[in-house]
Amino acid sequence: MTHAEPLPLLSRLSLNQETVRQWSLPELADGCARAGLRGVGLWRAPVRAYGVRAAARLVRDAGLAVSSLCRGGFFTAEDPAVRQAALADNRAAVEEAAALGTGTLVLVSGGLPPGSRDLPGARERVADALAELAPYAAERGVRLALEPLHPMYAADRCVVSTLAQALDLAERFPADQVGVVVDTYHLWWDDTLAAQLDRAARPCRIAAFQLADWITPLPEGVLLGRGQLGDGAVDLRWFRERVDAAGYRGFIEVEIFNPALWSRDGTEVLTEIVTRFTAHVA
Repeated sequence: MTHAEPLPLLSRLSLNQETVRQWSLPELADGCARAGLRGVGLWRAPVRAYGVRAAARLVRDAGLAVSSLCRGGFFTAEDPAVRQAALADNRAAVEEAAALGTGTLVLVSGGLPPGSRDLPGARERVADALAELAPYAAERGVRLALEPLHPMYAADRCVVSTLAQALDLAERFPADQVGVVVDTYHLWWDDTLAAQLDRAARPCRIAAFQLADWITPLPEGVLLGRGQLGDGAVDLRWFRERVDAAGYRGFIEVEIFNPALWSRDGTEVLTEIVTRFTAHVA
């Protein structure tokens, strides 16, 4: 979602489905609509279980837009058959994104193949996959959004660890075909971040902006340890101001994987997110 002028900040708030995993898709749509949100970020597995076109109708009837679809990617396998299967799955993800009416498909690159230590080679296979998928996605009105993940994920999940690495790959392609995801949880530690956000502004390569805080000690390991806004070390307002300055005008999506939030009432969690967003992001 882009605009010539930015929406009021609270109007840009979007709730990622995984933040309130305890909600069904109808509960998610209803809860977001009742809270006055305009956007929702969706994940492929629950959407497919519900039915892609049924999910599109449900969200549209609730007055919501889909800020992003997670996720495609996992391009780093060396085996040709596995690579072709991944490309086929990503074409399906593009079709699902188009059916949901979102122009943003989030991609996680994939980790090192078993036994490999060749990070540059794995990243080149990501570039090869983008070259095949970007025109296909563009024809369907979908922009590929490459997400760098914290370096702790490099071995098994994502060989793209920094915004600089993501931009190095994205800049091989037209900006309207391949962009990057700025996720505060994954990027807050990087002392080159300000310069890379400036780089992402020419033209604007930021396709999605996601919020979560970094709390210590990590309560459930690295995957499920994201913190509620304002509970950790991340300067969320600084991120928002710099991302806005880079020309991003889309939704600001709260994506927190944390069992403590999943154990609570979803409406209570969303109400708290709105309060924290106002206090720490706006």
